[in-house]
Amino acid sequence: MGIFGRKRAKPSGRHAAPEVEERPGSAADDAEEIESQLSETADGPFDLADAPEDGIPRIDLGSVKVPVPDGSQVQVEMDPESGGVRAVHVVTEQGQITVSGYAAPRSGGLWKDVSTELTEQLRADGAKVSVGMGEWGLELSAIVGDVALRFVGVDGPRWMLRGVIAGPQSQASQAPAVLREIVRHTIVDRGDAPMPVRTPLTITLPDAVAQHIAEQQA
Repeated sequence: MGIFGRKRAKPSGRHAAPEVEERPGSAADDAEEIESQLSETADGPFDLADAPEDGIPRIDLGSVKVPVPDGSQVQVEMDPESGGVRAVHVVTEQGQITVSGYAAPRSGGLWKDVSTELTEQLRADGAKVSVGMGEWGLELSAIVGDVALRFVGVDGPRWMLRGVIAGPQSQASQAPAVLREIVRHTIVDRGDAPMPVRTPLTITLPDAVAQHIAEQQA
């Protein structure tokens, strides 16, 4: 497992404030802080064909190019059996964010099915789940032990993007704003190859990151 910090200058520009549950001095302030780190763009996330040249530094994971807010870290989770990459997380003060792409039908609508299945699975595992509406449609909130989860999903052209943040309940009011901003500025590169619906889009690591992990494992 490797952890790599990303620091960068804050670009100018503002994005429309996401809908957040406000608490004095916490959620609203946090939303403004995250917004100030990301330049103004059209509403995302973006397909590679429509990706803006906005100057936002992103970590290129092949199928998804994910922005990393100032002060956060990138954590790579390896699969011990296959030796491949299981997931890549952006670790912030509000929680660990994971953004994943999946093959989807041209007709869209995959997130509705996936969110329903997620809700049933979480409740079966004893989680307290609530369903709400966000800027892209359904959002799920769940409490599992001491951990607060928020899921969002976006249906794109032949892809679906799912984002989740997992963090302490004390950060639950700020977490959705952080998650939405990262998802909003993510770029998806599905590729043209045919693949079954729900197939996870392949994650590849930047050469420098992959080399660092290989050195650690050696």
